[in-house]
Amino acid sequence: MSNNQQNKSKNDREKILNRLKAAQNTTDGSFSPGDRSVRVFPYPEDLLVIFREELEKIKGLSYVYKGGGEFSALVKNILDEKGCKYLFTRDPELKEQLKEVVKVSSEDDDFVEMEVGITKCEFLVARTGSVVISSAHPSGRLMNIFPPVHIVVAKASQLVPFLEEAIDGMKERYDGNMPSQMTVITGASRTADIEKTLVMGAHGPKELIVLIDLEA
Repeated sequence: MSNNQQNKSKNDREKILNRLKAAQNTTDGSFSPGDRSVRVFPYPEDLLVIFREELEKIKGLSYVYKGGGEFSALVKNILDEKGCKYLFTRDPELKEQLKEVVKVSSEDDDFVEMEVGITKCEFLVARTGSVVISSAHPSGRLMNIFPPVHIVVAKASQLVPFLEEAIDGMKERYDGNMPSQMTVITGASRTADIEKTLVMGAHGPKELIVLIDLEA
């Protein structure tokens, strides 16, 4: 390598390092208002409508309901349509709500054989049709990836326009004591890595179903 090439390489390296140092000194890693997604995507006027539309685009399903009676009936209908013997959950509140209408299990012996699992969530991101789930809930980590069919229970009040608002909401909710895991789920698991053939359920649930309580 000639002297000119060596000098140019050294100068380029120093420029990159200086830029990294400058960025480190001027930001705390958060998004400034000018950097948020709204610069790229329009702000959704109706969060519920946009969320359901975006979720449908990525092959997810959503249902809306009002109150506990409609919720139980809705879950029963889903299980009947799937022909499943039982519903699996590790959430004591969900188990109590549903035990009178469907067979619900939280037993470790039933975990491996489950066909449908149900959990709660933290937020729903309207613009991407995404579900934000954390390990702070009783369902833990495995319930987000193991069930072939994943039912997510949500409230209309959990809808936010962009992912940034969900992250801000998590920081506010947990006030410096963030859960060890926060997962953003956008549709059912899929991959097209092998010969560009789309395979559903490769790394997680084949189906994602979101139930949204309009009264909460």
